[in-house]
Amino acid sequence: MDSQSWDDRYAASDLVWGAAPNQWVVRELAGSTPGRALDLATGEGRNAIWLATRGWEVTGLDFSAVALERAERLTAELPDEVADRLTWRHGDVRTQEAPAVGYDLVLIAYLQLPAADRRAALHRAAEALAPGGTLLVVGHDLTNLTDGVGGPQDPAVLFTPEDVLADLAEYGLHTVRAERVHRTVGEPAHGGGLTGVAIDALVRLERGAE
Repeated sequence: MDSQSWDDRYAASDLVWGAAPNQWVVRELAGSTPGRALDLATGEGRNAIWLATRGWEVTGLDFSAVALERAERLTAELPDEVADRLTWRHGDVRTQEAPAVGYDLVLIAYLQLPAADRRAALHRAAEALAPGGTLLVVGHDLTNLTDGVGGPQDPAVLFTPEDVLADLAEYGLHTVRAERVHRTVGEPAHGGGLTGVAIDALVRLERGAE
């Protein structure tokens, strides 16, 4: 999907991904020491906002202007001390330039791109890491097509933990975690019954201190 398609999707509904942060982001980062974070493909900012409430200084980047407008509106409702930690940028994760001073955390959650574009985005993410920084990648696993529920139905935009490790092999990052994780998916249909289990790919990497 291009930026216009995502603009249309965000404009068609309220909070496409909900207001709560992703459960794997919370699991992996709740105990982390706050620093400077970059949330790539931030969408409406749910994970960036959660990080800011935990003390992180967060830049959220997305190529959907509509999503960023919604993130700005959500930011306006936050306490000043949280809102002041958030910066929203319109840009492309495949081409954004690494900062002069790197980030302590780079987060990519549910980025949906074909393999070559995903690889470019991951390379940009790795280049944005500061020494000692963490790169956390979460997304719909390829096996979700056959063994899980929900998510994109196009295998071209799905990936595995092994794909992420291969994409980033040249950067010499330390693998903390590379696994498939199972996320319970529920909807308010039929009295709120569960609809099944989605399979996500989760990769956590760290850059060595220099």
